[in-house]
Amino acid sequence: MNTLSQKSGLPISWDQKKEMILCGEDMQPRECRPDIRRRTDMLDVLYDKRALGIDELYYMYRGLSLAEDSKEIAEAGLRYDITAIRPGLLGCEFVKTAGHYHPLKPETGVTWPEVYEVLSGRAHYLLQRRKSEQPDEIDAVLLISALPGEKVLIPPGFGHITINAGNDFLIMSNWVAEGFESVYEPVRQMQGGAFYALKDNGGIKFVPNRNYSSLPSLNICPVEPIDQFMLVKDIQMYNIFKENKEALRFLTNPEDYGAVFANYLAKLTLF
Repeated sequence: MNTLSQKSGLPISWDQKKEMILCGEDMQPRECRPDIRRRTDMLDVLYDKRALGIDELYYMYRGLSLAEDSKEIAEAGLRYDITAIRPGLLGCEFVKTAGHYHPLKPETGVTWPEVYEVLSGRAHYLLQRRKSEQPDEIDAVLLISALPGEKVLIPPGFGHITINAGNDFLIMSNWVAEGFESVYEPVRQMQGGAFYALKDNGGIKFVPNRNYSSLPSLNICPVEPIDQFMLVKDIQMYNIFKENKEALRFLTNPEDYGAVFANYLAKLTLF
């Protein structure tokens, strides 16, 4: 049993035998039941569409909270999720999420952001930004690797994929605004993200997806804390809401934080 309470701020644990999140009595919902993403759901975005082996790739536990916080979180228009991604390979490609973009917030011209925290394992976050409405035209691709306690912001304009290249389950949490549907079709049309993460002599290599007509080089970026949003390593991301819910306002009102997002990208990429 891998307790995640100290890392997450919630009374939860990972049952390694059953491969599932267990929720404590104070949790809402009391029984944590995930949505499951299977290999057959992901065939369009895999490097090797004929790869066999793993069936259930990752598990998405949506809308978790302490029971005492659930009403206040709903009133704030937020949702806290946990995702557990299986280790392993699909052919020579490491297990990953399907990849998606976020839609525009109505009447703003700004897409919804999202923020992740690694609870266990190591995550590789692949971020990509379209330079037009065409799914094959990309003007920026970032790779951020994160360890437990580290937070990664997905700023407006970027789609993202999470890759587990480790030997154990990758478990991560996220805060996001409630009430919109993620946009999967552009990544499906391109048969995956801008780069595929493949096993290479015991390591990992990133191979460009040639279905994209415009594809910049992969920009390797560090984890960048954001003090204004309390996205720092020494506070569990769930507890940001409990300590200062205004720090998460950028998720529901991204149009008010353009300068912060621009500064974040400048620190990541120096452009």
